[in-house]
Amino acid sequence: MVKYFLMAALLIFIILIGYRFTELIMVHRLRPAGKTGAMERMDCILLAALTLLYGATAFYDLGDTQAPESFYKFEAGGSVVLDMGEVKEISNVYYYTGLNTGSYDLWGSLDGLEYEKYETLEQNYANLFDWNTGSGETTHTCRYLWIGTAYGLYVGEFVAVDTEGNPIRLTAVNGEGVELTDEFEKVPEDFTYRSGTYFDEIYHARTAYEHIVGMWPYEISHPPLGKLILSLGIRMFGMNPFGWRCMGTLAGVLMLPFLYLLAKRMFKSTLGALATTTFFAFDFMHFVQTRIATIDSYAVLFIIAMYYFMYCYVSENDGKSLALSGVCFGLGAASKWTCIYAGVGLGVIWLIHWIMKLMKEREYKAFAKNIGLCLIWFAAVPVMIYYMSYYPYGESQGMSGIGMFFDPDYAKIVWNNQVSMLTYHVGVDATHPYSSEWYQWIFNIRPILYYLYYGDGTRGSIAAFVSPLVCWGGLLAVVAMGYLTIVRKDKKAAFILLGYLSQLVPWVFVSRIKFAYHYFACVVFLCLALGYVASVLERGGRKKNVYAMMAVSVVLFAIFYPALTGRAVGSGYGTNVLKWLSSWPL
Repeated sequence: MVKYFLMAALLIFIILIGYRFTELIMVHRLRPAGKTGAMERMDCILLAALTLLYGATAFYDLGDTQAPESFYKFEAGGSVVLDMGEVKEISNVYYYTGLNTGSYDLWGSLDGLEYEKYETLEQNYANLFDWNTGSGETTHTCRYLWIGTAYGLYVGEFVAVDTEGNPIRLTAVNGEGVELTDEFEKVPEDFTYRSGTYFDEIYHARTAYEHIVGMWPYEISHPPLGKLILSLGIRMFGMNPFGWRCMGTLAGVLMLPFLYLLAKRMFKSTLGALATTTFFAFDFMHFVQTRIATIDSYAVLFIIAMYYFMYCYVSENDGKSLALSGVCFGLGAASKWTCIYAGVGLGVIWLIHWIMKLMKEREYKAFAKNIGLCLIWFAAVPVMIYYMSYYPYGESQGMSGIGMFFDPDYAKIVWNNQVSMLTYHVGVDATHPYSSEWYQWIFNIRPILYYLYYGDGTRGSIAAFVSPLVCWGGLLAVVAMGYLTIVRKDKKAAFILLGYLSQLVPWVFVSRIKFAYHYFACVVFLCLALGYVASVLERGGRKKNVYAMMAVSVVLFAIFYPALTGRAVGSGYGTNVLKWLSSWPL
């Protein structure tokens, strides 16, 4: 079958590349590395081209640019009556949900006097800011629809559907509930991930919106900054799928320049930097995870930035870069706690740098001064960023202005949330059909399925997992980094290895439910490890091997594109081409 041929061909290719790399390392047939890691004209051209290509691909078909945004609030015990204008036969109803959860009773009437109950419609936390439908089990003949609820619920639009599946425009009787009928043209042709929230967007997009409107947030299991960044897209483009996804996608685009700059400084090679960034640009995890409105995009962007600036510091002793690394650490920690793992890696790199420096120069005064700088930039400044990022929590409680940060009640809000987050993450005992363990991540055993659609002989899916080239080839490259670190005392290899381990090792000791996307930050260092391999191949006169690696990366992305974007393909394509392992839900 095709899938076995593709997998075998890739494994053979990885083995051949590994052999070439090992041969060059062992026999030392390498040209000297470049003298400088500074960006040159060709670097700027290549980086701009790759970034634009990736950006166009990532933003294409990201989601609908419109959705109902004027919400009617049902008070507890409230109701509205909607009129179709004449007696019609309806087969179903569509309704676009806003905030809060509960249910509605739907009744119909021919004359507006006598009503018959049709069904109960649910609004639960998993389908907010999304189109929902009634059961569609029975057709009804009526003119008026009465909707009542015992809950305080927000609804954006309510539409009846005729027997041919066409939406029917409704009007609010006596003007009560006009918000339910004023955006009829925004009913999509199909209800997919393009038209509403999916997976953890139900938490993060919702919370971003709550920050905008000044409500106490529903999702408080992560710090606020990531959701505040996410809310910028909603402010610019509206509370629609494109609006709540665009900032994460932009973060995914911005990762490329930072990674290219890091690789260029590290390998002092244009081809090595281009290869590293190409592997990452066309990696599946990077693509999928930055197109869904969760906070991981911002965390990984700040991780790349903090490691870039730390590398600038340890390689050039640049104090400004050390400060910028600390600021990025603070921004990352205020987005998601996993960035603290990355901070531990930075601390180990900094400590090793100074131990080696002191062994040579014994500059203890400079060391003491640098400790003071680190306390400012990696402790005081991050704490300040973290603390201030909670301002929407304060605003939701009526606080405002600079003064809120000095209010004991604000400090109490921040402290209580830390306790709540820690309690939540320690105590999570949920299960999920697509959860996985760290040892499954490193071998790509269990992707997480975000979205699945079945049609007439077709299916579409969105799954988060690592490109097989990056996952399997990168793992071997990381092992090589370990060899070079221990045997050759290679500082660049050690930097990559420490970055990778700082993001992986903590998850070994985490007992709560875990998913493949927790491996996202590790992918950065897998790509850097492969970039190291590419730079060695280039120095050994094996540029064609590097071009082949980049080509394979792009080809794999093209083959798996449907499984990364929800594109419908024949069921046979998924079974015979994409499902390389039986545990892959593609």
